[in-house]
Amino acid sequence: MHIIRHIPELRAQVSAWRQAREEIAFVPTMGNLHGGHMTLVEEARERSDRVIVSIFVNPTQFGPEEDFAAYPRTLDADCERLAGEGVDVVFAPSVAEMYPDGGGLDTVVDVSPLTGILCGATRPGHFQGVATVVAKLFNIVAPDLAVFGRKDYQQLLVIRRMVADLNMPVQVVGAPVAREPDGLAMSSRNAYLDDDERRVAPALHSALSAGAERLARGERDFAAVEVQGREALEAAGFTPDYFSVRRPQDLAEPVGDEPELILLGAGWLGRARLIDNVAVRLTDQG
Repeated sequence: MHIIRHIPELRAQVSAWRQAREEIAFVPTMGNLHGGHMTLVEEARERSDRVIVSIFVNPTQFGPEEDFAAYPRTLDADCERLAGEGVDVVFAPSVAEMYPDGGGLDTVVDVSPLTGILCGATRPGHFQGVATVVAKLFNIVAPDLAVFGRKDYQQLLVIRRMVADLNMPVQVVGAPVAREPDGLAMSSRNAYLDDDERRVAPALHSALSAGAERLARGERDFAAVEVQGREALEAAGFTPDYFSVRRPQDLAEPVGDEPELILLGAGWLGRARLIDNVAVRLTDQG
């Protein structure tokens, strides 16, 4: 496995693989890798000849009150783990490599209105930062396919919409949510939880699953499902950000009969802002 820090070197490697007609998969990450990331790498490995994983803590997707400086940086441990997973290249650029003008960009990617709801409503500018850096990485890596986790469902839809709107030749693959045995979605920010908070954290998935069960049984009072979900989070000790029933294809509020829905939730537990979602197929259309 090679660790590459500079864009020209990475492009030269990709060009060599292209000449050999090898298919390239890409997994963008911010490092501090866990088992969920490894499922993305496994998905990439199964679908391609070569796998590139980027490790880059992107400053433009963090708000002024968020944890950019404190975000865990574990490059050596991450690379050791990836070497055992059959990854071909780790692209680990510096901030200066990705933003040579100091982070100020005249050109940004804004996928509105999808970025102004749910996580975007309470994290202004976050998805603009995500979409812009992923567009930059796609231009640098030029992958055939890229793998993202479905835990960050809104992010997955933002990337898919960007790729479609800008005619990027990248297949975007959404991998299933990787979970701990008690249901907690794997996340780098789980490391912020103390022992008591860690015991509480699975309540987010439990509340979403309970809401999904109500919908599957025929409940169509979406507002009531949302209120019950928020109350369950508050009772468990969360400070809820949102608990929402949406259409999975565009995250719009459901209107009338829908074949599928998705419940999405986010909330604070101590220093950690946790997110999760549960999809539900509706067999009873009334």
